Amino acid sequence: MNKIFVTGDTHGGFGRFSAKHLPQLKIMDRNDYMIITGDFGGVWSGTQAENSRLKWLEDKPFTTLFVDGNHENFDSLNALPVEEWHGGKIHRVTDHIIHLMRGQVFEIGGLTFFTMGGAASHDIDDGILDPAEPDFERRYWQFRRRGAYFRVLGYSWWPEEMPSEAEYEEAFANLDRVGWCVDCVLTHSAPSGILPQISPDYKPDRLTDFLETVRQLCLFSKWFFGHYHTNMDVDERFTLQWEQISQLSVN
Repeated sequence: MNKIFVTGDTHGGFGRFSAKHLPQLKIMDRNDYMIITGDFGGVWSGTQAENSRLKWLEDKPFTTLFVDGNHENFDSLNALPVEEWHGGKIHRVTDHIIHLMRGQVFEIGGLTFFTMGGAASHDIDDGILDPAEPDFERRYWQFRRRGAYFRVLGYSWWPEEMPSEAEYEEAFANLDRVGWCVDCVLTHSAPSGILPQISPDYKPDRLTDFLETVRQLCLFSKWFFGHYHTNMDVDERFTLQWEQISQLSVN
């Protein structure tokens, strides 16, 4: 039987998948899956160091799956060719590292999964700087000196962090196709109704409201999400993942 594990944001660092931290490695193979709930961060700059990290992950015995978060290089990720895999659309990073695209329904290991990556960044309170603006360099160093919360368009932030209208429409169509019934939901953001249980500081947005609609209308057994940098079992169905690795069991 397939073994399926779920973890949270990795941001391009995969040390938690070493034998030291993951003793299950010795009993895993390519038919077993490690799912990352967004902010994978492994497809970014194409540097030698990044490629070495990807190769290290590719060489693990399992197959890595991830939904995207808000901290991804969407130019690089979306430049990958789209494939059909297990019933849904993917970007294949390497043979065994796979991006599960937004609004898809997959059948994996005998279970069905609805996937919807994306999130609104929480670390941009002071704005997004555009390198094309004439005063970019001055403002950049000004922001750095005062410890501002900002990101740079096309380097550390992309508007594609939030789903497009087409992605919402495809999500609705795919959920209609399966009668709004799946075994597990994989997202980066949480539904709006779950946010107060994480922190009163998190406010709803278009994506969390969409996920709240899914929460209300969809039949599912488990929902895993990341983004909020803590580990929490919100209730028996909702699990917020960060560094912990949980084995998926659906009743």
